[in-house]
Amino acid sequence: MAVGKEYIERDNYILMDYYNKLILRVFISLAIVLLPIDLFYFLLLKPTLYTSSIFLSQYVPRITEDSLIINNVALKFIPACIATLAYVLLLLLVLLTKDIGFKNGAKIFLSGAIIIFIANIIRIDSLIYVYFEYGSNIFDRLHLFIWQFLSGIFVAAVWIFLSHVYKIKAIPIYDDIAELYRRRKTN
Repeated sequence: MAVGKEYIERDNYILMDYYNKLILRVFISLAIVLLPIDLFYFLLLKPTLYTSSIFLSQYVPRITEDSLIINNVALKFIPACIATLAYVLLLLLVLLTKDIGFKNGAKIFLSGAIIIFIANIIRIDSLIYVYFEYGSNIFDRLHLFIWQFLSGIFVAAVWIFLSHVYKIKAIPIYDDIAELYRRRKTN
């Protein structure tokens, strides 16, 4: 009888542990979604500007508060240029995936953030090169294409890549819903 009681107590602990972690993950996710995008923009603007300027040295860029100035043309960096939503989406994917511990989640997010940062610098510098070498018409078309079509696909590809590298088997949101449904049926 005591053995059965130990199993019940252990199962209740595991059940409560899962619910507590789920509530915490959902709460943090909601808090991130409700934070002003300007916070992420503020954190990422300067590293993006300075890193981009390093690779554009042939154009002798000057850095202002939120712009690169090249040949008297101010290239203003807005939140979309910094890819703030890509970082937020990646963080939400990590938080809303079942069974990713804090340490592993931090590694996954940092790895993905580095990939997004590097890809964004390549994108920015390539677009600036196109602007000054081929004109604003081609720049506008390419910029719009990348922004509307490739950016979402890129974040999904980063997540799939990270899922493979870190051997993540869970599907964000879906596996938590399936787990809640399964637990509801067994109770």
